[in-house]
Amino acid sequence: MSISIKLHFLGASGMVTGSKYQLQIPGKSILIDCGLFQGLKKLRELNWQQLPVSASDIDLVILTHGHLDHCGYLPRLVKNGYRGAIWGTQPTLDIAEIILRDSARIQTEDAERANKKGFTKHKPALPLYTTEDVDLTTPLFEAKKSGEWIRIDGNIKVRFRNSGHIPGATFLEFEISGKKVVFSGDIGRETDPLMYTPEKPDIADVLIMESTYGDRIHPKEDLEEKLLNVINHTLKKNGSLFIPGFAVERAQMLMYLIWQLHIQNKLPGNIPVYLDTPMGAGVLDLFRKHPQWHKLSNEEFTHMCNRVKVVQSYAETIDIINNKKSKIVIAGSGMITGGRILSYLDKYISKEETTILLTGYMAEGTRGRSLKDGAVEIKFFGKLYPVKATIESLENLSAHADQAELLNWISELKTPPKQIFLVHGELQASTALKAKIKEQYGWDAVIPELYQIHEIDDYLLN
Repeated sequence: MSISIKLHFLGASGMVTGSKYQLQIPGKSILIDCGLFQGLKKLRELNWQQLPVSASDIDLVILTHGHLDHCGYLPRLVKNGYRGAIWGTQPTLDIAEIILRDSARIQTEDAERANKKGFTKHKPALPLYTTEDVDLTTPLFEAKKSGEWIRIDGNIKVRFRNSGHIPGATFLEFEISGKKVVFSGDIGRETDPLMYTPEKPDIADVLIMESTYGDRIHPKEDLEEKLLNVINHTLKKNGSLFIPGFAVERAQMLMYLIWQLHIQNKLPGNIPVYLDTPMGAGVLDLFRKHPQWHKLSNEEFTHMCNRVKVVQSYAETIDIINNKKSKIVIAGSGMITGGRILSYLDKYISKEETTILLTGYMAEGTRGRSLKDGAVEIKFFGKLYPVKATIESLENLSAHADQAELLNWISELKTPPKQIFLVHGELQASTALKAKIKEQYGWDAVIPELYQIHEIDDYLLN
């Protein structure tokens, strides 16, 4: 059967954020991921613009996983007229609901704060979407099993396969008239204390592949040893350690590492450890609900949670902030774009005895990236704060595969893909990965630009 496939790159093209890809097949329009743009102001402003495709013309949305940059635009899409189903694995949909509700709450609170204190040029400042918009979105969720082919239409089916990134995260294999189109989503690490090793595709006529760390190899550092050194250095100054924690999987990984130090009697027993992110607390429950998606036994999970105090209210946050004793706090958000971490930094970032530990990828334009790049001051809550705290980074804690792991992920493809598109990476990372794929496999790849449409005709697939 003759087929013509169009790929419309609606996000995460030439950048890491805002993943959205429209797969157009005659008679069917499918959106793979529906992410929010984050980071630079010019990117965030894209969230307010009308998509170059009509929401009502999309037949189906399929999510690779539940991170904000892959699902965070869903309420806006529904607000603009989307009424179809939203597919994902059960953990992905559970995470997506937690993240969307948290995103709506933060946007509403930020708008209210900006209006109250007057640090906005918008009159009034408005959230991109509200909790009510999320309420209209979640009824469209339909959970699908991983590892099984699911028929979408007569000649189109899809299969979810574990990508090892976070619980429920998958790459997607589409079979369209006998041809395979693969979307990698975000690919996890080959060795991770919590997540299982990513599965690999064996056939991909067309491959849309992430390239977040396409230009680097994660350092071979001992995570426990590095974390212990950071903690001890902070305690010697009688200071506190604040870890902007990605609420999904990274916060739980940090809890795991701290618990490991505790059971090895390396962590001072009297140092309080707090998890202060409502979203992270919700994800803890999800870990308990979906044990097949991570390596921890029920006993290990229980012991880990017993070592860390989960903050239940903002009143408790204020008490922790005002307590001058040394402490370890894991608080959202991971890139310091909002959330509880800002309440802590408001009081502590200008103290020399404070340490801020960054974990994972810091997108361009975020406060996390600014701190990582050595900023001497950062702005939030409408004012500038001098940065006197020590800034540390755990590079090896990232949930994203590095260059070598990305190259290994495609090592079992039986034949060269007819077309490879590198997405979800800054240009330097995508360009480096493109060169390494050519060097190692002899395959050419394309780095699409935002809103570009690529048509893949029969002659490319045959």
